[in-house]
Parts: sequence; C-alpha cells; structure tokens
Amino acid sequence: MTEQAENQQNPEAKVEKMFEYGYRKSNYGPDELVTDAHGNPISVVDAMLSAEDAAKAETATPHLCYYSPRIPGNTGSAIRLCAVTGTILHLVEPLGFNLRDTKLRRAGLDYHDMAHVVLHPNFDNLVESMPNSRIIAFTAHATKLYTEVEYKPTDILLFGPEPGDIPDPMDIMAGPHVAEQVRLPMRPSLRSLNLTNCASIAIYEAWRQLNFAGGR
Repeated sequence: MTEQAENQQNPEAKVEKMFEYGYRKSNYGPDELVTDAHGNPISVVDAMLSAEDAAKAETATPHLCYYSPRIPGNTGSAIRLCAVTGTILHLVEPLGFNLRDTKLRRAGLDYHDMAHVVLHPNFDNLVESMPNSRIIAFTAHATKLYTEVEYKPTDILLFGPEPGDIPDPMDIMAGPHVAEQVRLPMRPSLRSLNLTNCASIAIYEAWRQLNFAGGR
C-alpha cells in the first residue's frame, strides 16, 4: 500500500507523519508550551540559554533585560521580538508569573524562541555574567533621549517592572552599574507606553544604527 493510500484510509497516520517532521500535536495541554524539534514537550529551563553562553554569544543587536517583569503577555511578546531580531533577552527574578503561564503562548512562545532567553536569580548575577557590557537604563527620570546614544551589540538595554503599585527600583535603574539613563519622548500628562512597545522601539533603533546586521 502506498503512503498516500495509507493516509486516506487512516488519517491518524498522516498526522503522525507530520508530527514526526516537526509539527506539533493538537491535543497537548495548555501548560505544554515548549517543544523540541519534533513537537515533544520539554522543560522551559532546558530550552533557555545559560548566562555563560549568553555572555559569549555574538549578536547583531544589544542585549535586552527585563528586571522583575510582572505581566506574562509582555514577556511573551519580548521573547518573540528577540527571536526575530536575534536579540538575547535576560529576565531577572523575581518574576510576577510562572514561565509556563498560558498567556505566554498567545505571544507565539515555542522552543526556538526560548533559545534567546536567559533567566537570572538576581540582578548581581546579570552584572557579574556580563562584566564587559555597558548597561543603558530606560527610565522616565532620564533627560537624555534614547536616540542620543551610539549603541553596541555588547550593550544591555535595561527596563524595569511594568508600572503598578510597586515603585520603580531606582537602586537598579540608577545604580553605579548603569552607564547611561535614557528615555523615550512622550506627550506630557499621559501614561507610559507598554513595556514591550518601548523595548521594540529601543531594539530597532539600536539595530538600525548597526545597519540591521544579520537581517534581511
């Protein structure tokens, strides 16, 4: 019997063939968000970069860091942003959500996207793992515009937690480890931009300055 005839008589055989070559089974539960090349669920941590590998990686864009992000959808969107630009995303704990949160799935999270993510237990771990990187903090308290900086691929673009009841950690956003503080211009008396919208603007400005190296 030919493969085509087998598929016609047994539709499940076609599904299994597709799955064998990397398609994801449709009956996986919502918590099984990360898969290997064949669609098999794997650990989120196993899919991530180590801090050591991230420090050694050659990138065409600066690194992006979210300090203690609280909203899973924002981090999911940032993971996709970093996947398409070749950026490495550093997430510094504590996080305001579980990395297996189903809301991350809505942003298109999968194994290949997670390969651009590093999880740090605290901010000191980030600083120690990237000793030769310049940290540029994006904060509304800055006077310099984000366009007034000449970005390098070794830079770390630092963003604090989403606005909420917890005040911005100024020991992180204005500490001695920060080389520059910059801001995005906004009309007065309006609320801040969405976190990942800000990060997207920053990453693409830096990538533009670097001639979109590695892009097409």
